[in-house]
Amino acid sequence: MRVADMTVQLVAVERRLWSGTATSVVAQTTEGEIGILPGHEPVLGQLVEGGVVRIRTVDNELVTAAVHGGFLSVTGEGVSILAEAAELANEIDVDEARSALTNADDVERARAIARLRAAGHSA
Repeated sequence: MRVADMTVQLVAVERRLWSGTATSVVAQTTEGEIGILPGHEPVLGQLVEGGVVRIRTVDNELVTAAVHGGFLSVTGEGVSILAEAAELANEIDVDEARSALTNADDVERARAIARLRAAGHSA
């Protein structure tokens, strides 16, 4: 691992979605959007319901996920994103998410919007 890299884990209650080495992480917390680079000061943030997390890997790939609640923890060892529920962008059923926009309560609507944003679609 190079000095400008950090270990990142993206974990939901039901499974680990991604883990590896990254150059940056961007997440939406209740305090606002936060960007994490290697060497960031330790911090603990509460993830918003219906947020999006973006991880830039050392291979310059972008891992994007819709994240529904949970926490982001930054320590000297790396970044842990511990979500109540999450889906990687390439796993999202865009048609199902669009359908949820019109047929869901406020919480499910927020999740559908996050799923569409993570998948690269507008709500």
